Amino acid sequence: MVSSGPEDCRNFSHIFDGFPPPTAVNRSAPMRTPNRSPAKTVTNEDRHTNNESDKARSMSGFKEPSFADRQKAAQQARQNILNKFRSQPGLDDPAVMQRQAEREAQAAERAKAKLARDAAKAEKKLRDAEAAAHAAAQLAREKEEVAAREVALEAERKAARDARYAARKKRK
Repeated sequence: MVSSGPEDCRNFSHIFDGFPPPTAVNRSAPMRTPNRSPAKTVTNEDRHTNNESDKARSMSGFKEPSFADRQKAAQQARQNILNKFRSQPGLDDPAVMQRQAEREAQAAERAKAKLARDAAKAEKKLRDAEAAAHAAAQLAREKEEVAAREVALEAERKAARDARYAARKKRK
């Protein structure tokens, strides 16, 4: 026999040892918010509804475009691109011809500069090849001179050895 009414709380007051018995909680009673006036009460359901209505108000400007709307927007975009293309000056326009002439002049300058660079590279390569040939010839001459000195030195040593041998034979 369990009862949850406030009268049952009075019967069990000896259990709480001097504390007042808990009051019954009525969840359907309206809640008061501290920032609002005491006359207006807001329930949980009211809060939920207000948030949804705020969302609906804030999203009310959005309308998902239909297929026809999307087709119309695509056609308008194509038309805008076409109009932009048509508004550009043609090939016979003096400004276009001037820009084309400037581009051709710049291309000619670039080609002339490239030819000059290529000529300078070829000249440098030729100078490097001549310097390498000169260095190789110098090295060959130095090697010949060293070899000739070595041959002369060897002949000189042989002559000295032969002279020593002849002197030794003569003493015997």
